[in-house]
Amino acid sequence: MSKARCYLCKENVIEVDFTDKELLLHYINESGKISSRRRTRLCAKHGRQVKRAVKRARNLGLLPFMIE
Repeated sequence: MSKARCYLCKENVIEVDFTDKELLLHYINESGKISSRRRTRLCAKHGRQVKRAVKRARNLGLLPFMIE
């Protein structure tokens, strides 16, 4: 059984940018919640970066807090 690697590690992403809407929308579910690391298969480092970037994008109005 092979271990699933983090997508962002595979793509050599060093820092997750909060202005990259397309990337961040992959880590938000239908109701607007941030998906867990286990579900998205991110490593701990990138999981924290995605969480921080989503929260910053929401505060700046780039992402919605809730999706209706």
